[in-house]
Amino acid sequence: MSEHNSVEVELLAIGAGPSNLGLAVALEELAPDLAADTLLIDRNPAIEWQSGMLMPWATSQVSFLKDLVTQRDPSSRFSFLNHLFETGRLDEFVNMSTFTPYRVEFTEYLRWVAESLTGVQIRLGCECRGVRARRDDTGAVTGWVTSLADGTTITSRYLVYGGSREPNIPPELAGLPPERVIHSTQYRHRVAELSGDLPYRVAVLGSSQSAAEMFRALRDDLPDSDIAWLMRSIGLSSDQSSKFTNEMYYPSFVDEFFDAPPHAREQILRELYRTNYSVVTPPMLEHLYADLYLDHFQQRTDRRLITMVDITAAHEAEDELVLELTDRRTGAVTELRRDVIFLGTGFDTRMPRLVRDLADDLGLDRVDVTRQYRLDLNGAGGEGSSAACYLQGVNEETHGISDSLLSVLAQRSEEICRDIVAHRERIPAAAVSANGPAGL
Repeated sequence: MSEHNSVEVELLAIGAGPSNLGLAVALEELAPDLAADTLLIDRNPAIEWQSGMLMPWATSQVSFLKDLVTQRDPSSRFSFLNHLFETGRLDEFVNMSTFTPYRVEFTEYLRWVAESLTGVQIRLGCECRGVRARRDDTGAVTGWVTSLADGTTITSRYLVYGGSREPNIPPELAGLPPERVIHSTQYRHRVAELSGDLPYRVAVLGSSQSAAEMFRALRDDLPDSDIAWLMRSIGLSSDQSSKFTNEMYYPSFVDEFFDAPPHAREQILRELYRTNYSVVTPPMLEHLYADLYLDHFQQRTDRRLITMVDITAAHEAEDELVLELTDRRTGAVTELRRDVIFLGTGFDTRMPRLVRDLADDLGLDRVDVTRQYRLDLNGAGGEGSSAACYLQGVNEETHGISDSLLSVLAQRSEEICRDIVAHRERIPAAAVSANGPAGL
C-alpha cells in the first residue's frame, strides 16, 4: 500500500494467522460476495505460524484435523489433508503415523491456503497503529477507520481482530536492555544474530513448552554456552490433559462454558489451566531428561535447571545482566550474571493494546463480546449501529480455554461469518450503499 493512501472495504481482518485465515476460508465458501470485499492485513512480511519458534523438529501440539476447516467441513478443498495431497506428500505423512505435523509444515499449509484464496485479498507488511470508530450525526457507529504505519487508512464496516496478545515481560526485567532480553516470539530471528562460536552465559526463564523448546534448541544454536534455566516451580511438569479434559476443548463445549455463571467459568479455567499453561508435553520432557542425564554422565555442568527461585531484581553492570535470585525455600539471595536472557513467560493476559485503545475510543468500561464473538457496543453507539467488530482468540474468560488455540477455530470462523451475513441483512440498503465500493 502506498503512503497516505485511503482504502475502503466492507470487512477488514487484522492479523494473517490461523484465526483470520480460517475466517477467510469460511467467507469464500459461505459468503463469496462478502469475501470479494474483504481485506486481510498482517504486519509481518510473510505468513508464518509461531514464527519465533519454527525449529525444524518442533511439532504442533494438536491434531492436524484441527486445521482451518476440517471440523466445519471435512470435504473442503482447504483442508490440511488436501494440502498434503496437492503438494505430493500425503503418502509420506500417512506413513509417519502421527496426528501432529511439524510446525514448519503447518506454516507451509497456512501459506498454501493464503495463496489458494480467490476472493479475500491479503496484504502483508502492513503494521496497524490503531483503530477508531466512525460515527454518524446521531453518534451511532457506522464503521471503523484503521491507521497503518505507512500513513494508509482503511475504512471498513466490519472489523475482525485476529492478532495475538502482547508478550509478557516480567516487570523486574523492564530496565534491562531490550536487545538482550529475548521473548520466545522472537527466538529464531534473534538467536540467529548471535555468534554460535562464542561462549555466552544464558538464562532461560519460565516452565512452559516454549521455555523447554528454547532450552533444547540452544544446545545446537549456542553449543558452547553456559545455560541456566530458571523457574519458580519445584521442577518441570507434564501437561495434565487427558481424553476427559480434552472434551473441554470441543467446539461444542463453548456453548456450555458461555452459558455458565461467572464462578463456574472461573473454576473451569482454574482446573484446566495446567492442561495448557506452565507445562511441557510428555515427549519433550523425555527428551530433556535424557539430555540432562547424558550431561551428568559426561560431567557437564554448563546446562542446568535452577528451580524454586524468584527473580526479585535485575540490573546491568559492566556489560553484564545481573539477576537477583531469591530462593523460595530458604529466602537466600544470590546473584546470577548473564549475557542474554530468553523468556518463555507467555503473554500478557489483558486484551491486546489495539483492542484496549479501541474500547477507550468507544467509551467502553470493559470489553465484552457476544456468543458470536461480536464486540458489545451497547452504550457506545451500538443501538443504531450499522457496523460490527469481532474478536478472535482473546476471549478465554467468556468462551473457554480453547479460544486461543486451533481447537475451535473452524467453527468459530463459521459463526462469525454467519453473524456478519445476518447483521448485513438487517442493515438498511441506504446504509450499505453508503459504505461504497472497495478501493483496493
